[in-house]
Parts: sequence; C-alpha cells; structure tokens
Amino acid sequence: MASWNLALRFGLELAALGGLALGAWTIASGPTRVFAIVAVPVVAAVGWGVFNVRDDPSRSGAAPVEVSGLIRLAVELTILGAGMAGYAVAGHSGVAALIALLIVAHYIASRRRVAWLVAR
Repeated sequence: MASWNLALRFGLELAALGGLALGAWTIASGPTRVFAIVAVPVVAAVGWGVFNVRDDPSRSGAAPVEVSGLIRLAVELTILGAGMAGYAVAGHSGVAALIALLIVAHYIASRRRVAWLVAR
C-alpha cells in the first residue's frame, strides 16, 4: 500500500474516532455523556486493533482475534461509516460527505488489499 494511502487510512481512523465521540456527545445526555464520548471510540479502536486477518500486509501481520477478510472489511467499514455518521448526527454533514468521499478513495486505491481480503 502506498505511503500516502496509509496516511489517508490513518487520518480516516482518527476522523472516525472523533466522529464517534462527537456523535456520542450529541446523542447522550446527562452523566452518561462523558462516559459515552470515551467508551464509544475506545470500543471502536479495540475492535479495529483486535479483529484482523493473519498476515495482512497492511498491518503488523499479527491477529489477536483472527477473522476472515470479509469480516475484517465489515469491521473497517462499520467503524469508518459510524464515525462518518457521528459527524452527520452532530450537524456536520459537509464533513461527513468529505469523509465518505475519502473512504471511497481509500478503498479504490486499496483494491489489491480488498481483493486479498475477500480471498481470505
């Protein structure tokens, strides 16, 4: 994977975590609000880091919880999509649209990795 695409992917991961926190802040209220803005992104980050395909060349190759390539794609798209939705829920539809375009661009540029994952 090209270094610019790895940087884009990292930026999308950070944006997703921010969107999840922002969405949690918008949806939650009262004392659960602070808990939600911490817990929701932490759960997503743990999911991103734990559920992997063994020997994924775009990651360390380690798979604490080994899953199929399709499951891994589903985890990635769920977290990225939920982060994007968090911006939309909070009223930042322009940011959500930009993130959606960047997600599509990332996966188009990663089509070899996507094909590798689908084959696993």
